[in-house]
Amino acid sequence: MSPARRAYNKRRSSEIAVADALISLPTGVLDDILARAGLRDAVRTSALSRAWRRRWEALPSIDLLFLDDGNKGLRAVDGILLRYPGRIRRFDAYLDHDLQNLYSSRVTDWIIALYRRGLEAFNLISVDGYIDLPSAVFSRGSLTMLRLCGCAIPFLPAGFEGFPKLKNLAFLNVRFQVDGEYQLEEIIATSPSLEELTLWDVEIAGDFKEWAIQAPNLRHLSIRTPDDLGWNPGELPSLRSAEIEICDLFGDRDFGKFLTRFANITELTIYTHHPLSNGANILETLPCTFGKLKSLKLYTQFCELSSILLTFCLLRSSPNLERLRRVIDDGADQKYEANGEFQNAQWTDGMCANLQFVQITGIHWLSNELTFIELILSNARLLRTLSVSHGEKCSMSNGDAVNKLLKYTRASSRAEVIYEGKAKKD
Repeated sequence: MSPARRAYNKRRSSEIAVADALISLPTGVLDDILARAGLRDAVRTSALSRAWRRRWEALPSIDLLFLDDGNKGLRAVDGILLRYPGRIRRFDAYLDHDLQNLYSSRVTDWIIALYRRGLEAFNLISVDGYIDLPSAVFSRGSLTMLRLCGCAIPFLPAGFEGFPKLKNLAFLNVRFQVDGEYQLEEIIATSPSLEELTLWDVEIAGDFKEWAIQAPNLRHLSIRTPDDLGWNPGELPSLRSAEIEICDLFGDRDFGKFLTRFANITELTIYTHHPLSNGANILETLPCTFGKLKSLKLYTQFCELSSILLTFCLLRSSPNLERLRRVIDDGADQKYEANGEFQNAQWTDGMCANLQFVQITGIHWLSNELTFIELILSNARLLRTLSVSHGEKCSMSNGDAVNKLLKYTRASSRAEVIYEGKAKKD
């Protein structure tokens, strides 16, 4: 036997001895080691020795996570489902164009098999068109997380009993069939433990219908969609943060009344990437006060009267606000000049009394924007930092604009103006 062969055999015998020593550890310790190693490495332990060959199959539960493994990872799903008899807690899969062509026909079988294994979290992401899902996707009542992206949503199965344990529900870039509003309403209403709801780019076939979100334990709500889904906030006593895209979607609906349902939240984000056609009539005053609101983010521009009034209206109604962030759209022309006299008239006693941090992203150095900054600096007595970054199109040089900012009067002796350069994409 060659020296190289003897050295290999010796090393291999040593590895097997170590592996066999490890497998003599208590079952709970071994399960913890394999769980921490991750499924791929746990399966690889089968090559250590005969004693390890099927050890991973004895794990009490596993997670199947294929968000970045590509074809190689998803190719193993069927084999794992055949070999592993235990509980599968979570399934995450990302399907690009090629993977969707390969595996979209397997999704129904996977759902049925996974649900039989006690699945708790299901996350399916498709980035090329819509994957048709079976009604069985709504048949697992013990799910705690359901996240569907790039899917054609089926009707609810007969005898649907809801999701009593569901805490996180997300529909992203999905298409509902006719009366999908009522289906959404039913799913949410029959999920009493729901804490986080996300609806982004949701499409619903058929005519517009109004419906309500009723969720007693909902803590975070995020709705961003190019079309008005007809939703209204119902009883949401536990809501603490919300992200809402309003654009020009509310038509004749009373946006002020709509906002009253969010009066007790601590964080609010509003996206208004287009002018509100009826904003000037609705948003000069609000019928509520956001007494608990600490953080406000506005994704908008400062060139239309409606968006300017919205900003001041929300600031007046948020007496305890501590953080303000404004992200400004690129490419907007200043159609309405809100000079110092106009903006000063919007200011009221006690406004921004607790404001400490302001961040303005994507500024174009337009007169409306600079006047707003001057107003904040000269009135916010507790202000600590005001940071600014510029967008693509600027009306003056950055140096001249920053010099102007630094000359503005500051009501707070601790206020610091920070120039952050060009804005990064949010």
